[in-house]
Amino acid sequence: MSEPRNKYTPAEKAKIALEAIKGELTLSQITSKYAVHGTQINAWKKQALALLPDIFSDKNKKEQATHEVQISELYEQIGRLKVENDFLKKKSEVFRA
Repeated sequence: MSEPRNKYTPAEKAKIALEAIKGELTLSQITSKYAVHGTQINAWKKQALALLPDIFSDKNKKEQATHEVQISELYEQIGRLKVENDFLKKKSEVFRA
């Protein structure tokens, strides 16, 4: 019977990848320390190194700003539609009576 898969949190993956990036321990030492296959450690290391430059970019701030602008526009549209809907409800009551 095969063993169940271990699931690692993003924090654990980052810790293991950081240790691999530092290079203080060999890959086999890290493998035995955390019971993770060396291929998986290398994959996490590559992923961490690839995403590292994005952490310091202003891209996330710009995306968040555009997201907030979109949200405010949608709230404005909801407000307009609600006023229009209330107006039409009042007018339809006049015609029904």
